[in-house]
Amino acid sequence: MNHKKQCLINRQAAWCFCLAAAISPAIASETNEPPATLPPAQRSIFNQPASPKDGRDPFFPSSMRLFASAVVPTSKSKDLSSLVIRGKSGPLDHPLVIINDVTFAEGDDRDVIIPDGRIHIHCVKIIGDLVVIEANGQRHQLRFQLKP
Repeated sequence: MNHKKQCLINRQAAWCFCLAAAISPAIASETNEPPATLPPAQRSIFNQPASPKDGRDPFFPSSMRLFASAVVPTSKSKDLSSLVIRGKSGPLDHPLVIINDVTFAEGDDRDVIIPDGRIHIHCVKIIGDLVVIEANGQRHQLRFQLKP
């Protein structure tokens, strides 16, 4: 009896499959048409609030950073007299210098620690004992001196 039920179920499943296959091309022809013209996408506009009454940050509602004044601090020129070439190495076609414990090759950009804080230096050229660097928007020359 169990075998007969299984055969009946299989036969019903086969008929359903055949019926679905016969109907699907008719349905597919209706749905495969290109969609009607889509409305243009709307552009999002975000306004920066000028005061807490105008709006607030939804992720940090108690933050006041949105309303802080946009004053750019003046960058004071740092004293470069503390920059010292501590050593030099490397082959002649690719020389290296050590300025205040930071190694530079020609074209390198790195931050160097000086007593006033950090300063960003670009190593322009290395010629023998002379190193041309760019710091604070100006070019400077440093000379390697052996300690007595």
